[in-house]
Amino acid sequence: MGDSAAAWAKIRAVAATPLVTLFDQEPDRLSRLAFDEAGIRFDYSKTHLSAELIDAYVALAEAQDFAGKREALFAGKLVNNTEGRAAEHPAERGQGAPESVARAKGFHARMRALIDAIEAEALGPIRHVLHIGIGGSALGPDLLMDALGRDVDRYEVAIVSNVDGEALEQVFLRFDPAATLLVIASKTFTTTETMLNARSAIAWMTENGVEDPYAQVVALTAAPEKAIEWGVDETRVLPFAESVGGRYSLWSSIGFPAALGLGWEAFETMLEGAAAMDRHFRLTEPARNLPLLGAFVDLHYAVVKGAETRAVFAYDERLRLLPFYLQQLEMESNGKRVTADGQPLEIPSAPITWGGVGTDAQHAVFQLLHQGTHLVPVEFIAAVEAGDTLDEAHHRALLINCFAQGAALMAGKANEDPARAYPGDRPSTTILLDRVDPARLGALIAYYEHRTFANAALLGINPFDQFGVELGKAIARSIESEGTGGFDPSTQVLIERAFG
Repeated sequence: MGDSAAAWAKIRAVAATPLVTLFDQEPDRLSRLAFDEAGIRFDYSKTHLSAELIDAYVALAEAQDFAGKREALFAGKLVNNTEGRAAEHPAERGQGAPESVARAKGFHARMRALIDAIEAEALGPIRHVLHIGIGGSALGPDLLMDALGRDVDRYEVAIVSNVDGEALEQVFLRFDPAATLLVIASKTFTTTETMLNARSAIAWMTENGVEDPYAQVVALTAAPEKAIEWGVDETRVLPFAESVGGRYSLWSSIGFPAALGLGWEAFETMLEGAAAMDRHFRLTEPARNLPLLGAFVDLHYAVVKGAETRAVFAYDERLRLLPFYLQQLEMESNGKRVTADGQPLEIPSAPITWGGVGTDAQHAVFQLLHQGTHLVPVEFIAAVEAGDTLDEAHHRALLINCFAQGAALMAGKANEDPARAYPGDRPSTTILLDRVDPARLGALIAYYEHRTFANAALLGINPFDQFGVELGKAIARSIESEGTGGFDPSTQVLIERAFG
């Protein structure tokens, strides 16, 4: 270990070199900054990571004991110090402490047995699956089903997270309650929004003639005793470990709707793809370690260049939910203002993650990216193989636009008319999947998990707690129980206007 302050000073001292110049100065740049792993191309060459900068960031990683923190993660040791827990999502993919891996395999076997029973109609002629959760209990399954389930004709799956009754009621209009499996996903089985939605779903089933709605309920939780108290049959409770955080939980029983909707083979293949990225992250040297290099990019623009946001654009309709998934993963994990030992963080932490879908976004936000005053690092994600069967001109145009945007951001274009000039030297990375399938999607999601962890390790923060979400919840409970008393005048008037 060394001095992280000295490492940051070295990083800041590296001269800023334009991207086009870096390609001229480093003939081997592409071979050092573009890699193929797990059926995915990762290209960092259009970022400002020079050979000198990478060496400086590797020194920062050594100063922050990155290797030790990574080993603690995979060994199932305490890495979430504020809550006294390990973070064992890699164990769900077979990468972790032997006892944790064995426990995860047992939980997976239990999940598969229930899926086999459902497929055999032991719970009745199920055609619809209504999955109710919020945050990590919904975003992960939603991403998987939207990306991989479009051509799969097994069950109609709806994932509802919003407590707004409109979201739930729209599903009620489509589903047959007698043929609906209600899946309740909550780590604690006390999440306010989830449990309210679950009660309404039970009421809908009862009001529509389902004699025993609880016979059609499955619970996904780290608190199985609470699910049983709520009324779920013990045989239909699918537990997962307390050490698996919500936004890292799609590999556990939280992934049940995807395993059921896509089929067990697809779910298992996704786990294997993630495990391949786990092995890469754990065993590859820093200068070629994909999640670590991604963290170097993130830190360089957030800390050194002062970029407050990071944009992610999926040039594939099947990956349209990925920017939303990454918002929670990155911002809830690393949106911290203190270090892991409680000291003020003196440098920026996670940037604001946002994004959209190409080519739509090109006609909405790319004006700012090319000519605005904000520096916004951009990430492009695309797939070589199309997901549609239309004229190949569609997918060709999609990929051409994706590659053109990255080239244009870097090169820019001079013009005597300032309104028509493009400054260029704007960074981007490109992630190109061979195809969107379970293995590659699993590897991609695991890559982002490890990149998030690497950022936290280099910043010295804890990415596994999320106390920032609690204050608003506590105030909401106060309003529910106490009304307007004790709040500021604005809040009091809003409550009175809404509720009388």
